[in-house]
Amino acid sequence: MSKVSFKAGNMLYPLPAVMVSTGDKSGNANIITVAWAGTICTNPPMVSISVRPTRYSHHMLTQTREFVINLTTEKLAYATDFCGVKSGRDVDKWKELGLTKAEAREVSVPCIAESPVNIECRVERIEQLGSHDMFIARVVSVQADEAYMDERGGFHLEQAEPIVYSHGDYFSLGSRLGKFGYSVQKGLDGRKKNSYHK
Repeated sequence: MSKVSFKAGNMLYPLPAVMVSTGDKSGNANIITVAWAGTICTNPPMVSISVRPTRYSHHMLTQTREFVINLTTEKLAYATDFCGVKSGRDVDKWKELGLTKAEAREVSVPCIAESPVNIECRVERIEQLGSHDMFIARVVSVQADEAYMDERGGFHLEQAEPIVYSHGDYFSLGSRLGKFGYSVQKGLDGRKKNSYHK
């Protein structure tokens, strides 16, 4: 296999494209789209988002030290892009996009009601890394749309048609390839499936 060499850079794709809702102590709220977001710890549950200091939401994050990660879907793709290219300094994104502010359970900033999952976070540490500051936060509450819950209490986010971001483009998710651990499960004949099993 022939490969092309690139200069060192961020090539970890695809990534979740999430809308992060923020607010200040005066009651102003904003939404910023973030692709630099991820899970960093299971117990306690912790996540991180990285934001440029020049972004309008940055001062809100440092002031209240709270935010909500709102997962995005195909229906929210336009809003996801809009919130990433328009500044809250110039436009009220909630009003412009017709998004609904929903009250969070544990933090003071609003959730996006149209999002299937709202992850409420409280910042524990801010790391100044260079072009971006990383906000390391503890998850203090999660709200999930009951429309995607089954009768056994399982949650099926795939039914909400989530989207991801890769090299400047948004993509819907493809077909399911397997459940975690399927590579080591035994088939009906008692033998392990090989790496080429479909």
